[in-house]
Amino acid sequence: MAPSTPAAAAAARGALTDQNFSEMNPALSAEVVEALHRGGFRRCTPVQAATIPHLLSHKDVAVDAATGSGKTLAFIVPVVEILRRRSSRPKSHEVLAIIVSPTRELSSQIYNVAQPFIATLKGVSSMLLVGGLDIKAELKRVEEEGANILVGTPGKLYDIMQRDDASLDYKNVEILILDEADRLLDMGFQKHVNFILSKLPKLRRTGLFSATQTKAVADLSKAGLRNPMKVEVKTEAKLTSKDAGQQELGPSKTPLGLRLEYMICEASKKSSQLVDFLVQNSGKKIMVYFATCACVDYWAVVLPLLNSLKGSPIISYHGKMKQGPREKALASFSALSSGILVCTDVAARGLDIPSVDLIVQYDPPQDPNVFIHRAGRTARYDQEGDAIVFLLPKEDTYVEFLKLRGVPLTERECPSNTEDVVPQIRSAALEDRNVMEKGLRAFVSFIRAYKEHHCTYIFRWKDLEIGKLAMEYGLLQIPSMPEVKHHSLSLEGFIPVHDVDVTQIKYKDKAREKQRKKALKRKAEEEAENPKPEKKRTREKPEKPKRKKTGKQRQSVQTKEDLDELAHEYRLLKKLKRGDIDEDEYEKLTGFGDSDGEASGGDASDLDERKESGNNSKAQKKLKQRGKNRGSRKFEGKSKMKNKRR
Repeated sequence: MAPSTPAAAAAARGALTDQNFSEMNPALSAEVVEALHRGGFRRCTPVQAATIPHLLSHKDVAVDAATGSGKTLAFIVPVVEILRRRSSRPKSHEVLAIIVSPTRELSSQIYNVAQPFIATLKGVSSMLLVGGLDIKAELKRVEEEGANILVGTPGKLYDIMQRDDASLDYKNVEILILDEADRLLDMGFQKHVNFILSKLPKLRRTGLFSATQTKAVADLSKAGLRNPMKVEVKTEAKLTSKDAGQQELGPSKTPLGLRLEYMICEASKKSSQLVDFLVQNSGKKIMVYFATCACVDYWAVVLPLLNSLKGSPIISYHGKMKQGPREKALASFSALSSGILVCTDVAARGLDIPSVDLIVQYDPPQDPNVFIHRAGRTARYDQEGDAIVFLLPKEDTYVEFLKLRGVPLTERECPSNTEDVVPQIRSAALEDRNVMEKGLRAFVSFIRAYKEHHCTYIFRWKDLEIGKLAMEYGLLQIPSMPEVKHHSLSLEGFIPVHDVDVTQIKYKDKAREKQRKKALKRKAEEEAENPKPEKKRTREKPEKPKRKKTGKQRQSVQTKEDLDELAHEYRLLKKLKRGDIDEDEYEKLTGFGDSDGEASGGDASDLDERKESGNNSKAQKKLKQRGKNRGSRKFEGKSKMKNKRR
């Protein structure tokens, strides 16, 4: 790989360099410069100043730059300039440029940003290809209209390109852009990307853009790029040394105008601290990140019911929402001057929402790489912004971990005089069964998502204080779940609500309550017709003093638990194959369906594209893998016993 481009010095001076678009070398056309000026862009960001000249000089680039650094314009401008330099006008179905991004929202955003620049080209048309539409209708549109520039998700582009009846010609593609390359690979699109590369001519320019460099991205760079120039843009962050009381400069992956903080607070007070923080920053545009879709659904219902937040615009956004409501939610929040968006990691990358002032990471992300992408929704380009993450006392080592990764944080003291909002949350749950049920689902999904953290040595789920967490969520009772039943998790700190029969709590929605009563009546009639036989009482034997288990005994118990769990999942899989339950129910019952699927940057709507492309069932893969793991443990145990006998 060619030498790294030195843009760090320019980044240290500010978010913008002294380089004007109108003075670049090679020079940009007057039409593009005018379009940039109309959009308010006169000076380049470091990544733009370093990348555009390389692409215009017939070189491939691999760009590693902080989120919010202006990467989109860094590839749109060269794409338009390269097509402008062609001597002849392209045919209607001759594809000259392809831009691939991982999600529908990001593809749509790139397409919209590119339109003012594409409009300066005569006889060049563009097309957006994303999931959600019937493939036959898309193929018909492609055949009738044609396109010279394709912007889309890898799943949809794969579908279009592999069809024999697709009328597009890819022999003369001039440039390929892979945006958010690390996420393209994390989301399982490697097969699709490799197929797209195989259909394109070798003599082309390729730009690979990513905010996170991984081994998979490096491998893709070797396979798809020819002797690329590596563009690496870093900022300099000022860190306060507690020992010397002086300021030091250190490399950072964060945008220059971003101020990062963390707050450590007890689990039972976490929701109260969140509400207090939102009230203090009322009038700002805020994004609040939660671990799962169920958590977003719950807090989007609860927060508007609290006295201190009544009247505040609160919008929910997550990967399990249908495409229409999702787009509407994003458009509504973008149009607000102040308000709150509660969301999952589906809103962590690529989305350029204007004028976001504050990012709150209520739950730290499962994947530490996502941390900086969340924070990067603010302080974009030459703007400033703030971000804060809430941590439990046992999670404090996460701060040092992030610092080692070039993401320094400063501590914010946890105020002690905040109003306790738990009584208000519980009161809302007593008045509406919908609130109570959403709270239980959110709590269970959070525990299961916590188990999937990549940094298991920091986020140890067996150290969770379940009692305090249940108070944080304002639960009326602790749900019966295997994680609580089979493990000695701490229930300390939970204050039960007395003299309340939760089965009698009604829905505020009269239609839902009527439906619930019908279901209860039907169940009572079925039980009356088919009463369950009473179990015979057995004499209680006096308890023997417990002996400490040996290593063999502990291993045997663990193996039995694993086999029982495997048998349970096998029974559920048989039900899934028979059609007794659907895949969503299967995932929910096995504990895989409650998180957002975003630990690896997943997006429910884009997963549909991979299903359409013939991927195997997730359920079967997970079950087979678990079976293999458990089988190997059992085999190892038998081998050890044989060796000892010998």
